[in-house]
Amino acid sequence: MHAQETTFSKLVQGEQQFQVPLYQRTYSWQRDELRQLWDDVQELVEDRQEGRSGSGHFLGSVVLAPERVAAGGMRRWLVVDGQQRMTTLMLAFTALRDHHRGRGSAKKAARINDLILVNSYQDGHDGYRLLPTQADREAYTACVDSLPKAGGAGNVGAAYRFFVAALAEGTENGGEPWVDAVESVLGECLSIVAITAAEGDNVYRIFESINNTGVGLSQSDLLRNYLFMYLPTRGEDVYRKRWLPMQELLGPDRLELLVWLDLVVGGNSRARQSEIYRDQKKRLEPLTGDEAALEAEIARFSLRADRLMRIMEPERENDPALRAVLERLSRWGGQTHYPLALHLLDLVDGAVTTAAEAAAALAFAESYMVRRLFAGLSTTGSNRVFMELPKELDKDGSPAEAVRRFLSRPRTGARVWPGDDAVREAVRTRPFYKTGRSNQRFQILRRLEESYGSSEPVDYDKAPLTVEHVLPQRPAQQWFDLLAEEVADGESPEEIHHLLVHTLGNLTLSGENARLSNHPFHRKQELLDSSALRMNQHIAAQERWGRTEILARAGELADRAVRLWPGPLEGVVRADDEWAGWRELRETLLAVPAGTWTSYGELAALIGTSAIAVGNHMAAKKGLHCAYRVLTADGRIAGGFRWTDDRHSGDPKVVLEAEGVPFDENGRASKAHRLSSTDLAVLVGREIPESPAGPPASPSAGGDEAATRFETLLRGNQTPQVVEGVLGVLRFWEEQGGYRVYGKANETSCFPTLDAGGPNAPRALWPIGVYPVSGTAEVVFQYLKRRPPFDDEPLRRGLMERFNAIDGIDLAEAKLDLRPSFPLEVFAEHGEELRCVLEWFVHEVALAEARRPIDDADPTPF
Repeated sequence: MHAQETTFSKLVQGEQQFQVPLYQRTYSWQRDELRQLWDDVQELVEDRQEGRSGSGHFLGSVVLAPERVAAGGMRRWLVVDGQQRMTTLMLAFTALRDHHRGRGSAKKAARINDLILVNSYQDGHDGYRLLPTQADREAYTACVDSLPKAGGAGNVGAAYRFFVAALAEGTENGGEPWVDAVESVLGECLSIVAITAAEGDNVYRIFESINNTGVGLSQSDLLRNYLFMYLPTRGEDVYRKRWLPMQELLGPDRLELLVWLDLVVGGNSRARQSEIYRDQKKRLEPLTGDEAALEAEIARFSLRADRLMRIMEPERENDPALRAVLERLSRWGGQTHYPLALHLLDLVDGAVTTAAEAAAALAFAESYMVRRLFAGLSTTGSNRVFMELPKELDKDGSPAEAVRRFLSRPRTGARVWPGDDAVREAVRTRPFYKTGRSNQRFQILRRLEESYGSSEPVDYDKAPLTVEHVLPQRPAQQWFDLLAEEVADGESPEEIHHLLVHTLGNLTLSGENARLSNHPFHRKQELLDSSALRMNQHIAAQERWGRTEILARAGELADRAVRLWPGPLEGVVRADDEWAGWRELRETLLAVPAGTWTSYGELAALIGTSAIAVGNHMAAKKGLHCAYRVLTADGRIAGGFRWTDDRHSGDPKVVLEAEGVPFDENGRASKAHRLSSTDLAVLVGREIPESPAGPPASPSAGGDEAATRFETLLRGNQTPQVVEGVLGVLRFWEEQGGYRVYGKANETSCFPTLDAGGPNAPRALWPIGVYPVSGTAEVVFQYLKRRPPFDDEPLRRGLMERFNAIDGIDLAEAKLDLRPSFPLEVFAEHGEELRCVLEWFVHEVALAEARRPIDDADPTPF
């Protein structure tokens, strides 16, 4: 075999084809992997634009085996390993080509098309420079050929949409020079090692050996070996006294994190965790002839290990004020604040600053993250901001003021620190319940509750509190009657509910979630009044709970929020004054898959405004991508619709039908293809609350009380035939070895669940969720796509096809990554067919478990 380092453009240039063999798994990269790659690309783009000579980025290796030479001399290669990287980059270039086309840069688009994507003088499948597996081929070629179904459901379509959206967002801030730099980085700065096999080699054996090589050395392992290679006389003593205690304290993952943080805090704000050995080796090379200096370096690592543990386990910190803010940041989650926190603890332990000053500095960091969540701003770019912060603290003056000054600098929307007015507006209008992660929303409500200064503080670690809606998510008619008292011209009670239900003013913490349910307000008052939480007592003191009360509470909570989380320095000119909701709207439109549609109202609920405001903005804004996929609430083309870009023309109904959206004889789009605000939130990467937790602690998973509540709701809202059909299918599931898990939301749902993976790597799988009040069953592709064996897209597609073969079920293919639903009436009329689908599901899980390597199975599988 022959190995050579090259770039992606050099690898694929010339008339040749890279074919992914059938034994390769389908394309599996998802948002996390795509985001990591794009962050690396953006970093290299910044280096290029600012004149820094970066070292490029090593993307990994591809293993290629030569195939026969086609007629006309075209070379063929089998992609034995590395197809995920190659497919991803091809999709990135496809999105870049289409971006150029959309902006009128025909020559640039043609260059990418001819040099990267296609073999212009070949026919049929030979015309594609990359030919994925059969399962991915249709989705991939739709993107390359710019077919109407480009960017549809599945991982290939999602990756294409990701890059389209990323390019659109970056162009808003950087213009054409930025786009050109992206093209240059994608083609020239991503380093790949191409390993080519000789003709006649058994490519399946090569693939098998590559994927069964055991666990390699980590970056910290390599650094340890390097250091002790240069400690011939002191090594044993240093290892025993310094390295081994540090290694045991941190464990392998935290040790690697420490070595990376050491680079960042030391001033290397561009350090990548994948390249820490290389960067540390370069830093330490001048010391390799001095054992005392290397021992001092290891001692310094050891001291920083103790500080890192104080960040990750704040109870180790002795100062109360500093411990309190570290605890809040720990509960917030993530590692964004780690570089700043570690540098501040260096300063505190070195007596350069005080613990109080460090606590104040970290409070500004906390405020930056909390305020951005209120405003619904993406976390993109936040890591880079905090990686650059330690350098600012090396200057004279107060660390806290230095942090506030740095975070207050004018920035584009991606990195801005929202001011007081922006926070107040966001609290009033934005759907807080669908913003950020569930633990972050909980921590904000907890901090707001603590600001009331209760004489009997709540033990949050023991109290089973969850986030609760006062105005219910699925209200009874009494609630709509209440909202009708305050409708303005052109509004409906349903629209008011849509706008207010998920805002912060309507949310609280409660341990009575199931009991509160969707009861009228007077019943909720009784439960809230007995709560130990002050915020609940304030709600219970109201005579009614409608728009006026919700907005008044939002204003009161906003006042508390701006005091608890102080904002940027006054007088700082913002680099981008556009409302964040309109940026979010553009991002969401780009995430809508081909073959689906949404409504103005669903978009409005997502971004926190009215359907009328969304419609007016979209009509006035030129160049909006995919605006034709937004219809009226009943699925019609809006009367005043006009194309606002140069990509399409003609009847938008014809365009939508070509993408796969059916219309009825009255011109209404199929409801099965409609995306709700929850679907949209999933597509843009928001966490959605109220997914079942798994695996549960025990098969009861909610106990008899939850089971009784579910059955009571089912009998109270569905016909006897539906009740018996649902319960019969659930009993059948239990006969197959499964059990029931119950949701914790107001509407007690049921998830027929199956255990897989064993005690070493347990995981729970559930094909559907049954909602007794809504009268629907969700097929949870959104969760299955991250759980073997249904992380395999063809297997998920097979599950969808089996459901769709049943009369009464119409799951849109474009919702293969979401949670489409069907009516519970199907259980009454086609229970036997549903049992067959569930039996197939159980069989596929058992088959996958049987195929699992023995090393991954239980210690005693028999």
